This record gives sequence, structure tokens and C-alpha cells, in this order.
Amino acid sequence: MLETTWFILWGLLWAIYLASDGFDFGLGTLLPFLGRSEGDRKLIVNSMGPFWDGNEVWLVTAGGVTFAAFPRTYATMFSAMYIPLMLLLFALIFRGVAFEFRAKVDSARWRRIWDGCLFVGSAAPAVLLGVFFANLFAGIPIDAQGVLQGGLIDFLHPYALLGGVLFLTLFIVHGALWLAIMVEGDLLERALHVARTFWPASIITVVLFLLTSTYRTDLFTNYLNHPWLFLILVFAVAAFIMTRVFLARRSLWPAFTASALAIGSTALFGVVGMFPNTLISSINPMYNVTAFNSASSALTLKIMLGIALAVLPVVIGYQGWVYYRFGRKLKLEELEDGHSY
Repeated sequence: MLETTWFILWGLLWAIYLASDGFDFGLGTLLPFLGRSEGDRKLIVNSMGPFWDGNEVWLVTAGGVTFAAFPRTYATMFSAMYIPLMLLLFALIFRGVAFEFRAKVDSARWRRIWDGCLFVGSAAPAVLLGVFFANLFAGIPIDAQGVLQGGLIDFLHPYALLGGVLFLTLFIVHGALWLAIMVEGDLLERALHVARTFWPASIITVVLFLLTSTYRTDLFTNYLNHPWLFLILVFAVAAFIMTRVFLARRSLWPAFTASALAIGSTALFGVVGMFPNTLISSINPMYNVTAFNSASSALTLKIMLGIALAVLPVVIGYQGWVYYRFGRKLKLEELEDGHSY
């Protein structure tokens, strides 16, 4: 029971991370294309400024839960997928440094360099996270000892690359919707145009990914055995549809919320389909790492559950306050005080 509870929490944490950090990955990717002037670029970067590092708390939490609740999963995952995860880490470092450094020197060339790092540090993690999760769903070539039997090329199969495209398109729509919430005028209209343009692309990619998953993975086994689980997929479909409905009405906060729910429920759909596996072996199902054969002791899981129940509401409350306090329209003249990005 404890293992199942922690598996559900593990999946929820990843879903929350992707739904929250996805918009600034998308916005960073759009920076060179929507940022026609320094003023535009400053507005785009500062629309993410108060939120991006707080969003990454969920990544740290998901990683910490993997380590503490499922140590064997953590050990196998980070050794078998060392190169992709290190690439993700370096890309996130590029992004963090770019946020902090771009406004330190009053030079157009200086800012262009860090804007380029911000683009790479946003687009690369979006794609890498898609590749990462697609490989989790499809399985990776690990043996009975959890040792990788292959190389980097084994992670770059078509299904994994489709996962990368899926996450990138979802995050671009998500980021464009957030920018529309935060700015006014021509930049707002361009953000809405991007959201309307990429929404069909994201839907097409989602459909292709689901169709490919039917024969490339065993994700649907749990759903066929327990049909009520298809409610997750129904919820995801409804969230995608409502994103477009609210976008057409220019109801920006509801559209952004629906987009976040669509991303989170899509990720959760895949994680629930994996249960009880936390890592799937593409060599032999007997080598799968599961929530039951990789979990910490019952005492550890109980203590951690108590801590989680006490701490998570505080984190959620704090982040809610940040969005309430800073989720408002930005004006360029307000960003000239030397405290902006």
C-alpha cells in the first residue's frame, strides 16, 4: 500500500513539474522569435523572472522522492541514463546563469549571448524531457543488474524523438499563453497568434504519440484491465479542448490553467500506464524495476509520507502566493529600475 501511495505521489510530482516549468521552457524557446526588440525581450524574460526557479522546486522534489522512496530506481536511472540526464542538467545550468547574467552589463552583444543561452537552456530541456519520458514508457536496455546494455543512440529512436517534439509543442503553447497573460499590445497579439498556431500542432503530436504508444509500449495494459482509468485520458482530452475554447474567448487565465492541466494529465497518463514499473527493461520484462522491488523500508516510507503531508501544502501555498502577487501585466517602464532581468 505504501509503495503504491508513493508511486502515485511520484507521478503527481512529475506531472506538477512539467505543468509548472513547461511555460518558461516554452517562453525561452520563443524568445528569439517573439523578441523583436530589446523591450520585447526584456518583457518576455521578466514575465518568467519571479517564477522559473520556484517551478524547479518540483523537479528537485521529484528527484528527491525518487532517491528516498525508490533508491534502486534512482541508482539504475541515473547510471543507465547518465548522458541524457547530464545534458539536461547542463541545459538547466545554462538557463539559470542566463537569467541572472543577461542584465549585468549594459551591452546589446552581452544580452544577445545570454539570450542565446536562455534559448538553448529552454528548448533543449523541453526536448530532453520528452525523450526521457518516452524512454521510460517504451523501456530502456537494462539487464538484471540494472546495467545499460547500449549507448546514447539507443535513447534516440523515433518514439523518443516524437516525445521530444510533443513536449516542445505543448510547452510552446503553454508559454505563449503565459506571455499573453503578462503583457499588452502587439506582443500580446503575437503571443496569442503563436498559441493559436501551435495548438493544432500539439494536438496532432499528442494523437501520433498515443497511436504510436499502442504498439511501441504497454502503457494501455493497465487501462484495459481497469477501464475507469481512461478517465485520466478523457480529462486530458477535455483540457486540450478547453484550452482552445478559452483561447478563442481570450479568457487567458482559464486557457493557461487548462493547458497546465492538459500537460499534467498527459504525463500522468503515461506514469499510471507504467505501474507498477518505475523503469522498464526493453531486454526482458523480468528485469523491470518496480515500485515494490525498489522501495525503501516501510518505516522510511511512513516517515517520508508524514513529512510530505506537512511540507507540500506549504510549498503549494507559497507558490500560489507568488503567482497571485506577481502574475499581473508588466509594463516596460517598471523594468527600468535596475532590479529586472
